[in-house]
Amino acid sequence: MDTTTSQGEHSGSSFRNLGIAPSILTMLDKLSYTTPTPIQREAIAPAIEGKDVVGIAQTGTGKTLAFGIPVIQRLLAQDGRALIVVPTRELAIQVDETFQKVGAPLGIRTAVLIGGHPMRPQVDALRRNPRVVVATPGRLLDHMEQKTVRLDTVCMLVLDEADRMLDMGFLPQIKRVLAEVPANRQSMLFSATLSAEILTIATKTMKLPLRIEVAPQGTTAERVTQELFIVRRDDKPRLLEKLLVDHRGSTLVFTRTKHGASRVASQVTAMGHTATEIHSNRSLNQRKAALAGFKTGRYRVLVATDIVARGIDVKGVELVVNFDLPEQSSDYVHRIGRTARAGAEGHAISFVLPEQRHDIRDIERLIKKQLSVTPLPALPDARPTPPRRPETTYSTSRNAAHAPRRTSSGGRPYRSSGPSSTSAPRHSFSSPRPAGSGARTSSHPSRSGGRPSHSGGRPGSSNRFSHPRSPGR
Repeated sequence: MDTTTSQGEHSGSSFRNLGIAPSILTMLDKLSYTTPTPIQREAIAPAIEGKDVVGIAQTGTGKTLAFGIPVIQRLLAQDGRALIVVPTRELAIQVDETFQKVGAPLGIRTAVLIGGHPMRPQVDALRRNPRVVVATPGRLLDHMEQKTVRLDTVCMLVLDEADRMLDMGFLPQIKRVLAEVPANRQSMLFSATLSAEILTIATKTMKLPLRIEVAPQGTTAERVTQELFIVRRDDKPRLLEKLLVDHRGSTLVFTRTKHGASRVASQVTAMGHTATEIHSNRSLNQRKAALAGFKTGRYRVLVATDIVARGIDVKGVELVVNFDLPEQSSDYVHRIGRTARAGAEGHAISFVLPEQRHDIRDIERLIKKQLSVTPLPALPDARPTPPRRPETTYSTSRNAAHAPRRTSSGGRPYRSSGPSSTSAPRHSFSSPRPAGSGARTSSHPSRSGGRPSHSGGRPGSSNRFSHPRSPGR
């Protein structure tokens, strides 16, 4: 696999020297797209030439246009259809919006196949012979099994956020799609990380792919500042209330579980802020309305699970709060990538339980940076527990039914131990789980056993993570 690495420096950066057709350049000018991002600058020209591409870039770097422009240009010059497979409904809608802006005025019709929407309108869209199909894996397989979509005319295949799809357990579905599309096609794969599974897919199914890596894996956004608070679980809502007073801008709060997201959204509303939530218990229309309201400023605070940690472009987010640390260190990078986008500045704050110091070590090793610990400020008095928000539960599409295991909105298996997923300690890869612990077992052999135990300290551990006490308690 040929490799190109870019750190983002290039003289005379412009879309006009990448081999893009004049009609597409006109559309880019109308949309005020003037300077390509590093992944766009490196990937567009070889993709337009018909080469297979593996693009490694952090979230928020403009990967959609990096494959969208070549797809549009090549479809304007040849017959056939492009198939774009993405992990989540929100990302599918965002990709389609990009094609509507750039491709639709040039006659490129699209169809979106996602769960949470009825099949009939999607079948009708497919009957109109779209040139581009954007789909999530499960719903795509629904249509394949019902023979409402054919893949024999696919001339371009794009797997976007491939590592996320594998984390969500969609490898069997991806293999099924790869078996159905013609061998004589152009393939593009985009991912934030390059795992062994992704490398296998690239080497077995792509033709001499060009690997383009625009920044080392684990790289965070350049203009985001980061800090930690060591805080007891019961003090998290009080600390969040204090931060929402100190930071007045648009705020994105991440929790590990959907129930945690609902609880935090209710707490933020009780604090007097406009808040909404996105997680797997919300219908697609509710999720779209919440995201749209957050973008327009109707809601100041969006509380979400990792369903929006990748690929969703919301400009102007001033603050990202990790109310719960993510289960995987790589998701930390994707979460804080929601701020400091497009050259703007942003800030990320993480709430860390005293027993989670090893999680922080993992994150620091990944991003190659030591995170500063800020002493707890004086916290406001605790508020009464607000009433639970009415929960809208719906029967998900077979997008979930096709997955090999039942997963939470972040693509991880549901926890069954304890009232909060963050309260259960994890254990060492090399140590057996204590009997009767009730801890789950992972379906991923490489992840079985979890991480080192957080319940006890290690000799010589840094006093950065000493037990905190809230001032004024």
